[in-house]
Amino acid sequence: MQEAIPKNNIFKVIGASSLGTLIEWYDFYIFGSLAVIIGSKLFPADAGASALINTLAIFAAGFIVRPFGALVFGRLGDLIGRKYTFLLTLMLMGGSTFLIGLIPSYETIGYAAPILVLILRLVQGLALGGEYGGAATYVAEHAPKNRRGFFTSWIQTTATLGLFLSLGIIVITKNVLGAEAFSDWGWRIPFLLSIVLVVVSIYIRLKMHESPMFSKLKAEGKVSKNPLKDSFNNKANFKMVLLALFGATMGQGVIWYTGQFYAQSFLENTCHLDFNDSRYILLWGIGFATPFFVIFGAWSDKVGRKWIMLSGMLLGIIFYRPIYQTFLDDTDFTKVEQADVISTTPITKSVLMVGTSDSLKTVTTKILLRNGASFNKVQVDTISIAKGVLPAKEMFKDKILPTPIFWKFVALIFFQILLVTMVYGPIAAFLVELFPTKIRYTSMSLPYHIGNGVFGGLVPFIATLIASFAGSTPLSGLWYPIGIATLSLIIGTIYLSNKRDENIND
Repeated sequence: MQEAIPKNNIFKVIGASSLGTLIEWYDFYIFGSLAVIIGSKLFPADAGASALINTLAIFAAGFIVRPFGALVFGRLGDLIGRKYTFLLTLMLMGGSTFLIGLIPSYETIGYAAPILVLILRLVQGLALGGEYGGAATYVAEHAPKNRRGFFTSWIQTTATLGLFLSLGIIVITKNVLGAEAFSDWGWRIPFLLSIVLVVVSIYIRLKMHESPMFSKLKAEGKVSKNPLKDSFNNKANFKMVLLALFGATMGQGVIWYTGQFYAQSFLENTCHLDFNDSRYILLWGIGFATPFFVIFGAWSDKVGRKWIMLSGMLLGIIFYRPIYQTFLDDTDFTKVEQADVISTTPITKSVLMVGTSDSLKTVTTKILLRNGASFNKVQVDTISIAKGVLPAKEMFKDKILPTPIFWKFVALIFFQILLVTMVYGPIAAFLVELFPTKIRYTSMSLPYHIGNGVFGGLVPFIATLIASFAGSTPLSGLWYPIGIATLSLIIGTIYLSNKRDENIND
């Protein structure tokens, strides 16, 4: 029977574990939040849309290696303990994030820039692969049996709060430095700041004690000698790994990354919202929705984990396309009537293209509307000595929404993150309860990081890639998360049991 942990102790455990995990998520997500700017620094100036796709591919690489980190650090966690393993992952994550902030641009070192950043992203992915399973296991093994969903849900908030922190620091840094300085060199500050946060977290984690369940197991000489073999060669245990992956974490992953990362990418790169506006919308949505991680985690202690998670998947399947169609419709300024315009301010720039006799003439007209909205109408001409003026390309960028539409978008983002809290709030308790103590770190980490890291983490890259294909529409990319969530919903409905308050001592 699990011993009761004093209430003040469990909150110290949650606080210390959550702070470190939040910082790791912050480190991991700064890159995605700055993908457009980073792409312009890592690749040639004339790379165009391919720079964003290549940058998202580097971002996705960190997700692809997360399962390998789960195997490496999960094994260590089951051999030497939870505490020292996620101390190591924190140091690896913090160091690689700091170094990304120091990498020179493409103009300075050429293609060595994206290669070095790719290597550091891989280290980040490996570290995160070992962090989450350790933190969730550590908290679960301290939590009382009838409140495991509630206490582990605090760890679940850290992924979204890490994104919130990264967005907040980026917006503050940009507003303090100004757009030009931020795009030039200021984007490095959020990466460099990471090292301070990591040092504080390491200091706090050094004061933590080992999980009581693992300590007991170690004292009794029952620690697994080969966690990988015990996890995956055991037929019954491997079956649970596969069920956790295909029936839960795969669908949970695509809901998580669609509602937060793809939403941000879509608003910025497809709807062309203003940099700050797109991030303010996400910040408000995250702020309103984050408490629901704990609400759904606690509720899962009473009604079970399964149907809360599967309901979140179902709602995403039903509502994603209408939500993103609304984003498109409400940011379509192509049919603005002249009577709605208060002012127009044109700015003309001509830039000679390096190595050619061509120049780019850009006419940017800032248009302010009566309802408070504004946007930049950008007309680009390529002027060639040999061919004359080529056909102009017209774009609408840096859109600032009228106040009612802004809050409408906040509500739509809030709803998507509410679905994230439904699928994510109970899942740590769900995974912990599937596996025995001696192989828990390894067994739960692998399905989590394949489902969440690979299937979920690839959402921005795959969805953006699909939407770039000939004949596709801006909504075509949504078929990837909708398809994965549908498959997971079917498997989970048929095969998952509605676990609640399982004994995890064995």
